[in-house]
Amino acid sequence: MKVLTIGTATRDIVLRGDFFRIVHDPKHLRKAGFPTGEAQCFAVGLGGKVEISEPLLTLGGGAANAAITFARQGFETEALVKIGRDQNGEEVLRVLREEGVKPLVVFNKNIGTAYSVILISPDGERTILNYRGASRDLLFSEIPKGKFMADLVYIAPGAIRVSVVADIVEKLKKKGAIVAMNPSKHYIELGLKKLKPIFDNLDIIVLNREEGAYLTSVEYKNERGIFKKFDELVGGLAVMTDGPKGVMVSDGKNIYRAGIYKEKRIADRTGAGDSFGSGFVAGLLRQVSGAKYQVPSKTKRFQFKEKDIIYGIKLGSANATANVEEIGAQSGILTKKEFETQARWKKLSVKIEKI
Repeated sequence: MKVLTIGTATRDIVLRGDFFRIVHDPKHLRKAGFPTGEAQCFAVGLGGKVEISEPLLTLGGGAANAAITFARQGFETEALVKIGRDQNGEEVLRVLREEGVKPLVVFNKNIGTAYSVILISPDGERTILNYRGASRDLLFSEIPKGKFMADLVYIAPGAIRVSVVADIVEKLKKKGAIVAMNPSKHYIELGLKKLKPIFDNLDIIVLNREEGAYLTSVEYKNERGIFKKFDELVGGLAVMTDGPKGVMVSDGKNIYRAGIYKEKRIADRTGAGDSFGSGFVAGLLRQVSGAKYQVPSKTKRFQFKEKDIIYGIKLGSANATANVEEIGAQSGILTKKEFETQARWKKLSVKIEKI
């Protein structure tokens, strides 16, 4: 089966050092505009100099991260991204090709490739300084239509215009593609009304629990309420990650719950959401790849089997765990062989309960 990822590809530089500190001070930080009560700070005086570990240059961006998961899992994979005609763009293309991903590239002559500086604390937490660059300016008219085919499309949209993504989803859905999306923070903040043209054609949505509560306007603690809302909006599966508590998946009839695989270490959480989401969908796709997908009607959702969902949860969870153990957004992404042969990925309890 053929997979197309759509969204961002960035050139990342990872900086590590003991002077990146996590500060926990709910009382004062919330007043200062940090709602979680936590912040990352620089433990250095103004005008001072500090030593850092050797910088690491890597590939990042949701579409690139997801594409590498699908490619390493053995799928024919293409990535539709917009980059600049610059050295960073050349590196994006080089890494994608080395990973076996075929780039479907739109170039911007005037704006540079998206770029991120990732600051990692000793315990693996990170802050990202993000330049969106050319990635946000993708136009539907720029897409190479003759090659615009896939059995599954995975969208990690960044700040691409909603109208562009909606047109892409509609066209691919009409051609019989399964459509999955991991909405960005930018999309979450736009709200359901503006995202409805996309949701009307969506088969799988993957996001974290905080994002789910915000987007549905349902209280964070009311997980069933959040799922009920998504079941009305999405014609297939709603997937919510919940940090160290694991993951929950609703197929409209049941909720599937699983914890996480134990990490050997936490080196870098960058890309954890991408590696889970793409791993989950890759697992589903592996299980259903023998059957021709049929576009569901408005009243009939696409039915994934219980074993498909369980396999997807295990692969997604393993992929995320392996990735946070390494520095970089894709360094730890699993190959098909690694997932199937390494003993540590054999057992993960998945509980199923009626909604």
